[in-house]
Amino acid sequence: MKDEENISRTPAPETATAAEPSLEESFKKLQAERDSLYDQLVRRQADFENYRKRAERDAQGFRERAEADLILALLPVLDAFERALRAPNNTPQDEEYRKGVELIYKQLLDSLLLRGLKPVKALGELFDPYLHHAVERIETEELGDREVMEELQRGYTFKGKLLRPALVKVAVRPATSEGNST
Repeated sequence: MKDEENISRTPAPETATAAEPSLEESFKKLQAERDSLYDQLVRRQADFENYRKRAERDAQGFRERAEADLILALLPVLDAFERALRAPNNTPQDEEYRKGVELIYKQLLDSLLLRGLKPVKALGELFDPYLHHAVERIETEELGDREVMEELQRGYTFKGKLLRPALVKVAVRPATSEGNST
């Protein structure tokens, strides 16, 4: 009777295979899980690479803005040097003093030019509202219409972007009065 009890307790072979997944199904399931994890890994690596590049661009932009702010703060010093160099020198001591000021001005300007600062061309150029700020319009026939006749303050670009427009006086043609014939 014990043999009959043991036989009744062991499951039939057909029911054992139906309850457990086959080896092939387990293998396909593991392959799918591996593919999913590999896909996640590739996406995370791409996300990290994009984040790294974005962080580098942001840091570079921050450095350029900080550099531009510093150069913008130094422009009044450059302007003061230019005014000092335009001052008349009446004595030999004035000439010696002027040479020293000129050397310091040249060093400062060269350092800023190496960093990406460029003066805006103004005198003799056509007025460009993106580069020049017209302070005064003067009617004259001696110069072309909208030609910059005087630069009051030099303008600058920094790494291709306008840092400060040039303050200029612009020549305009006099208005002709067609209806005033006597």
